[in-house]
Amino acid sequence: MTVPDEGLSSYPWEARAIKKRQRRNEAIPEEWRLRQNLLGSLRTPLERSKNNLMELNLVRQSGILTVKELQITESSDVTSLLEALASGQLTAEEVTVSFCKRAAVAHQLTNCLTEIFFDRALERARYLDRQKGKGQLVGPLHGLPISLKDSFQIAGVASTLGLTAYLDHSAESNSALVDILLALGAVLYCKTNVPQTMMTPDSHNFVFGRTLNPWNTSLSAGGSSGGEGALIAMRGAPIGVGTDIAGSIRVPALCCGTCGFRPTASRIPYSGQHGCADEGLAQILPCAGPLANDMKALSLFVKAVLQAKPASYDASALDVNWRDVQGQFGRKLRFGLLPEDSTYPLHPPVRRTVAEASRLLQASGHEVVELQSDECRISEALQVAFALFALDETADGIVKAAGEPPIPSRIRIDQEMGKAPQEFVSDLRNLSELKQLSGLNIKRQELISDWCRLWQKYEIDAVIGPGGRTTAIEHDEFTLPPYTVLMNVLDCPACIIPFGRVTASDAAERLDLQPGQVVPSYNPLDLEGIPCCVQVFTSKMTDEKCLYISEVVDKCLQAKESFVVARDADA
Repeated sequence: MTVPDEGLSSYPWEARAIKKRQRRNEAIPEEWRLRQNLLGSLRTPLERSKNNLMELNLVRQSGILTVKELQITESSDVTSLLEALASGQLTAEEVTVSFCKRAAVAHQLTNCLTEIFFDRALERARYLDRQKGKGQLVGPLHGLPISLKDSFQIAGVASTLGLTAYLDHSAESNSALVDILLALGAVLYCKTNVPQTMMTPDSHNFVFGRTLNPWNTSLSAGGSSGGEGALIAMRGAPIGVGTDIAGSIRVPALCCGTCGFRPTASRIPYSGQHGCADEGLAQILPCAGPLANDMKALSLFVKAVLQAKPASYDASALDVNWRDVQGQFGRKLRFGLLPEDSTYPLHPPVRRTVAEASRLLQASGHEVVELQSDECRISEALQVAFALFALDETADGIVKAAGEPPIPSRIRIDQEMGKAPQEFVSDLRNLSELKQLSGLNIKRQELISDWCRLWQKYEIDAVIGPGGRTTAIEHDEFTLPPYTVLMNVLDCPACIIPFGRVTASDAAERLDLQPGQVVPSYNPLDLEGIPCCVQVFTSKMTDEKCLYISEVVDKCLQAKESFVVARDADA
């Protein structure tokens, strides 16, 4: 398990941070702790050594979970799990124990958790079982364990956000979505790690340390919902909930090989979050959304929440119920193919994955239309987004006032922004902050209007493209997220769909950069076996459509993967 650098011991807050970590780790029952000889089989230090925890399967080797508990946690089908809970085939208590155990093991390997409240979860599960014994299901998520990003507030549970300034914070009330999930019958049992300020794609802070990628511990798990990405990948939760303002659900999903959905802002209730930003300055709204190991789980979660009348829990939530769209698509689909932006080129495995997905969709009878780079304006969207983010210095002020140094990934983002083009927003640089805000809102609306025309011009159902310039890469190197923040600027629902892995043949492909191009270093030998993905998005407020089309894409892509697995087995 990673902890903050020992060199930080001179900081006045470090002793309190150590105690916080100790309390967290002591919340894991003794009998659920990994044996030292098992941990000793890993290459160390973990964050600088290549350990594929997925292949090593230390969860099984640990002997902590029974055969039945392994079966419960390794089923990727959340629908079947809920059916078993509803029928009485499984009890809420045994499902909760199973996922608590697996989350405990996942945490000891990846450092993904911030708050652990298994005892509270088991009390909740027993209550749900008593209700089931009376013939009553509490809701459509009855007995389903759900993990939450650290920013969600649960009364009586801390929400530090990995900031030493918030070490003494304990929530007095629930976030709106927490109340909804409880009303739907869910079991809440843990919260997950985030970066310092929640504005970098590396989940690392000086309170809890760094979250590691289960596919390769020397690579990033993504952020800012990186704890969720790692936990879901290791099947420590059937569904987890993250938040997304620039890609914070989708980047961990693509790094850790899970599914992730960023909804239209305010469709899933967001109020009651513990944050470190000035809410009055928010122009690009953050949103909450699910991560899971199967696409249907994303739709199941969103449908359940939207049918719970979220506007009655959160005044800022849109009062729009779930809309069934399946009957609208008795035909093949028409996709736009998001082009590679000339400023932000793709690593070869990402380029190959998107091209292969496009080919498979066309082979299945769907139509794919290539969009033009100058129409999609990916670079301009990133410029607007980060200029808007820069107007809010609240988080940076909190960090500085506490005497914390910036984490390395924040420094790297600043360095890369210094190399990135700024011509679209450069005319606003010397204006007052109010004038900058006005000018940026105008430029953002220009981008939104251009995309509105683009949807109509090409008559497309959805756009498919990369989730990022890279797959998971070395810690602190993911930096800018041009291919996810575009959807935040446009406020479009977007879904990450896992597809394939980095292969040995990818190493033969060179990454030749042109002057002015900005992309992290490409080290293919370190990436072999890492998950790849594609991203699908649709126009604003078409969340149900995005989820449905993403399931169609997933089935198409997984059919190819199943063929490859079967062919390899026959060989």
